[in-house]
Amino acid sequence: MKGIQKKMWTLILYVFYVVTLVSCNGAPSSQSAAMVARLQDIAKSTDPLKNTYLSGRRVTALQQEPEPTDPVKQIIFRIQLAKEYLQAGNNEEAIRLFEEAIIRAPSYGVQTRPTLKEYLALSYLRLGEQQNCVEKHNSQSCLFPINGQGVHVIRDGSKNAVDLYKELFNDSPDNLSFRWLLNIACMVSGQYPDGVPEDALIPESLFLNDETFPRFKYQAQFLGVDELGLAGGVAVDDFNNDGLLDIITTSWALDGPIRYYRNVGKAGFIEESKLAGLEGIVGGLNLRHVDYNNDGNMDIFILRGGWFGEQGRHPNSLLKNLGGGRFVDVTEQAGLLSLHPTQTACWADFNNDGYLDVFIGNESIIARPSSFVGDRSGIASQHACELFINQGDGTFVDKAVDSGVGIKAFVKGVTWGDYNNDGLMDIYVSILRGANILFQNQGSDSLGIPRFIDVAEKAGVTDPYYSFPTWFWDYDNDGLEDIFVAGYYADSGDIAAEFLSIKHDAEAPRLFRNKGDGTFEDIAVHIGLDRILYAMGCNYGDLDNDGFLDFYVGTGDPDFRLLIPNRMFKNVSGVFNEVTTSGDFGHLQKGHGVAFADFDNDGDQDIYAVMGGAYSGDVAANVMFENPGNELNWIKLNLRGKRSNRAGVGARIKIDLGDRSIYSRVNIGASFGGNPYRSEIGLGAEDRIKSLQIQWPSGIQQEFYNVPTKKLYVIEEEGDLLVEPLTTWLR
Repeated sequence: MKGIQKKMWTLILYVFYVVTLVSCNGAPSSQSAAMVARLQDIAKSTDPLKNTYLSGRRVTALQQEPEPTDPVKQIIFRIQLAKEYLQAGNNEEAIRLFEEAIIRAPSYGVQTRPTLKEYLALSYLRLGEQQNCVEKHNSQSCLFPINGQGVHVIRDGSKNAVDLYKELFNDSPDNLSFRWLLNIACMVSGQYPDGVPEDALIPESLFLNDETFPRFKYQAQFLGVDELGLAGGVAVDDFNNDGLLDIITTSWALDGPIRYYRNVGKAGFIEESKLAGLEGIVGGLNLRHVDYNNDGNMDIFILRGGWFGEQGRHPNSLLKNLGGGRFVDVTEQAGLLSLHPTQTACWADFNNDGYLDVFIGNESIIARPSSFVGDRSGIASQHACELFINQGDGTFVDKAVDSGVGIKAFVKGVTWGDYNNDGLMDIYVSILRGANILFQNQGSDSLGIPRFIDVAEKAGVTDPYYSFPTWFWDYDNDGLEDIFVAGYYADSGDIAAEFLSIKHDAEAPRLFRNKGDGTFEDIAVHIGLDRILYAMGCNYGDLDNDGFLDFYVGTGDPDFRLLIPNRMFKNVSGVFNEVTTSGDFGHLQKGHGVAFADFDNDGDQDIYAVMGGAYSGDVAANVMFENPGNELNWIKLNLRGKRSNRAGVGARIKIDLGDRSIYSRVNIGASFGGNPYRSEIGLGAEDRIKSLQIQWPSGIQQEFYNVPTKKLYVIEEEGDLLVEPLTTWLR
């Protein structure tokens, strides 16, 4: 009965909203037509045989080719077709062709790496995932360690996978990847732990966390946000200014739609992408949200072409919010049209003129930096990073070369912060297979062009060599911003090795603690982060309102064998304890854009994450984990800049609780995530703030005293501290 009532209320609210919006604002603008046409042309003209990730189209292309008559060439051709079937999600055909090849290939000396038996085992495991985790998805699907409703109902695929992985493990008992996948296959088929050979078993006790933590509720399918798709980004904010946090997601598929989920309170979310003017605006591995024109409406910047090499000469998109959550593409008019592969950018006021600028980290290839680059043409790819300076009239000019940041590297993450507290925003650049860069902001010249110098080596922050997502944060509340950067080199055998306390070769993360003298010290090992964080998507927030920032990483890579749990770490006064299994966060599917946000305005942060892989068949459902709540206090702040940018981006917040201070900065978090600009700050047990200090990007400082907690405040630059009503879900 409750489900019927919810659907009725959702329908009534939706009809009312549509009628009101259309009557007030008229039909959606056709201004986005040029970008829509450009994206359609890219999708149609891209050659799938030059892009390894377009698996479905590669299958079609191979099927149109004449099959070789020579037996050896025919076997090789069919094996290639089987691989494409696997990656396209047609697992039954992949299984048929791999089984045929296993019979025929030995007679002709045809070998593959991985072996045909490995491919067959993986195909059966993927079949089980597809038939259960995807097609019969439930609240326990893919949550590691797998048990309860997460166990497959249709078990033919996973049982066959178990048999094959047992054979593979028996042949190579030291292969930790086989051991890991055997344990996973036994879990999903209901045979763990008893069905795992004793010498292959990884005991469940090794997966459990010492730190207790409340279990978060999986709510995506009940709230209407369990979108099924590939890798993508997320942006969370109040896009229609109704006091509730909405969700926008992207998909890196060339025809992958942008989804806009409007928060309607207790009824959940309503998908309004078409009404929002987003129809035809497709693709994008990541996105950033920003009020670039200071009109009080949150806009969107979509990033495209990442991992595609020269095949990734795709345009980014700046979508202007016309109000009410209706968008129009203004990329070309704004001067932001360029064709470079990227998936990372950061918006900040780098010259402190009151308008937000954008630094874009593009991907250059001299020697292939990773086997994951989809472009198979072998062409060197040179794409300098860009720094677009906001002119204050809705347009931008690229000043990367003049500013000293026009580097060429395979950039996978960019983030900003003020590590030396001089009021100027610095930039950290994470490079895959290269030395990372810390650009110190030297201030702007008379033309408003900021100048940067690379101080990474001097500061001690060039590692890791293999790195991906990154962020600035003050994890220990000492008033100095630290840098986190995740390693990006591992395989499934490495994660098994970690659980078994065996030495492994995975790239470790770095947590660079700011020493306050312009240098940093990597202390990851000393504070509980000597873990394999094979991270793509990520973000941070305060899940238990204790005033210390926790973080969540989405793990994996395009390889189907990389089934490793996404991981959550709780910050306990500057030391990190893993709570992945105790809080039920260990999703096995590949994790991308992550957001921490209080969607139901009940005072605690929930988690939304975009799931799914790179190959066209590697789809997964997005997840939302609802916070069960706690008794600690909190405060929420919406800043409204006057001299500074409208959203107060870059403002530094200091909360004095008497016996300790908490520091925060207005931003959206990590390089591959999208928290709201509304600051949501945990305060511990304190029920009153001794002093609340805001340092604006303009240099203006404000301080408020004896501030009550558990409220949302609006702070206008040079204005008062005003209470703003919170629209809570009464569910």
